[in-house]
Amino acid sequence: MTDFKRDDVEVVRRDAGFRGFYRLDVLTLRHRLFAGGWGRELRRELFVRPDAVCVLPYDPWLDQLVLVEQMRIGALDKRASPWMLELVAGLFDADESPEEVAHREAQEEAGLQLIALTPIARYFPSPGGSDEHVHLYCATVDSRGAGGVHGLPEEGEDIRVHVISREAALERMALGEIDNAASIIALQWLQLHGGALRAQAGPQP
Repeated sequence: MTDFKRDDVEVVRRDAGFRGFYRLDVLTLRHRLFAGGWGRELRRELFVRPDAVCVLPYDPWLDQLVLVEQMRIGALDKRASPWMLELVAGLFDADESPEEVAHREAQEEAGLQLIALTPIARYFPSPGGSDEHVHLYCATVDSRGAGGVHGLPEEGEDIRVHVISREAALERMALGEIDNAASIIALQWLQLHGGALRAQAGPQP
């Protein structure tokens, strides 16, 4: 593993490239080389956005997942349909903890109350050009009665809730129908740890 630290990167200049719903910064920088010394100056665009929380709502008593479906602009030109089946997710507001974001987004996007949160991972989805850091969780939920259309109209959200079996979700992932990173990571984690969650769940509330 590398011994390099943050001080081994010199940001010569940071300019504002774009300010809108998201932000783009233009950095001029250089960094130390594995062979020794410093590399030449590089110009790189950095997509700057708040960190995110993604939650896989799982009902261990019925062995079911609650997933959400919504239109995703990033898939507009890459898929037959840009409506994607994915996890509950949202961005941090000021001074929120990851757990607070998880509970807020579960209520806003799916009308769900989270019973317990289990951390899965923290990761950078695209560190070559974005500073976004994702906090990924599995949440125990009671899926009975889940469904309908949710989201905040003032944010343009139109989110349909689906309750599907764990087996069906894994099959959709295998077929490439669930093809976003957070969902794939969480479902693979559930393949490894779902048995323990079911064993520890206790009586259904």
